Amino acid sequence: MRFRLRSTRQRMHFLPENIDSYVVAHSQQEPQLLKELNKETWQKVLNPRMLSGAFQGRVLSMISKLVNPKNILEIGTYTGYSALCLAEGLDAKGRIITIDKNEELETLQNKYFKKSGYSNQIEQLVGDATQIIPKLDTKFDLVFIDADKSNYINYFHLIIDKMNAGGIILSDNVLWSGKVVEELNPKDIDTKVLLEYNKLLNTDNRVETILLPIRDGLTVTRVK
Repeated sequence: MRFRLRSTRQRMHFLPENIDSYVVAHSQQEPQLLKELNKETWQKVLNPRMLSGAFQGRVLSMISKLVNPKNILEIGTYTGYSALCLAEGLDAKGRIITIDKNEELETLQNKYFKKSGYSNQIEQLVGDATQIIPKLDTKFDLVFIDADKSNYINYFHLIIDKMNAGGIILSDNVLWSGKVVEELNPKDIDTKVLLEYNKLLNTDNRVETILLPIRDGLTVTRVK
């Protein structure tokens, strides 16, 4: 069977529509608070396609619950949807540090963080993640990378020594709407970096990796 890519408002789908719909219908459903955040993001924020979305959000939540992390780092907060999904698995005394360069989204993020009950466990940092991460004196159990693709390799090298053994690194958009298997445009820096990044995760002997064809591609990398 040959599968074709099809685009929806949330992500690229790599499965036939009826199979994708079945998968979503038989997975945990999106909590009401996140439905509201999802809706408000699409109504008020530029580039709402950047939102993790309901199904991937449940995947993030499940992975976080399996890890039960004490410390989470998120690179790329956007409107806070994925941070709230990851927070669902936090240790009772755990915290999540989330970094984004867009300070204009803080009001919307805070609105939902406060409603969630996780606000005391979420630390929001605004600025360039490549400058902020080296200053963090924390060992992480779970990291979610979902920011500018051109810096994915830099983010990996910045966080790898800040990971606890057995820690998990999640990387979003690693299939990049299927561009990773198309002929590379020399001017397409994001795709070029993602190709190098995917190879790095699969060859660096400090980690072991599996790439999941979930929405736009999600890599699960375990630190040895």
